[in-house]
Amino acid sequence: MNPWIAVFLGGGAGSVVRFAISRGILSIATQTIFPWATLLSNMLATALLGWLVLRFGTAQLGREGWHVLLAIGFCGGFSTFSAFSWENYQLLRDGMIGLALANIVVSAGLGILVFYLLARTA
Repeated sequence: MNPWIAVFLGGGAGSVVRFAISRGILSIATQTIFPWATLLSNMLATALLGWLVLRFGTAQLGREGWHVLLAIGFCGGFSTFSAFSWENYQLLRDGMIGLALANIVVSAGLGILVFYLLARTA
């Protein structure tokens, strides 16, 4: 399968699952302000990506199509937090603790700052 098509199909499926989780959580937890659906989606996508990478590796011969469809497409559409977690795990595993912490702080901090700045101009 063409890798672009695989990412497209996997990403679409992941996005639909994320939407379904958010709708399901909203119907259950209507009295809470905590973002349970986002937390659940992030943790499920991270668990799936972790399982895929640890079970099958990142690019086993003959399985590249599945890696692109599931790890990049589905998990990416489901939650980019899974990729964020995997990349930080790799940095920590390789002893780059400072770089991992910097990535975590900068990514979260900049993301919040962008929203703040946009909200101020809206």
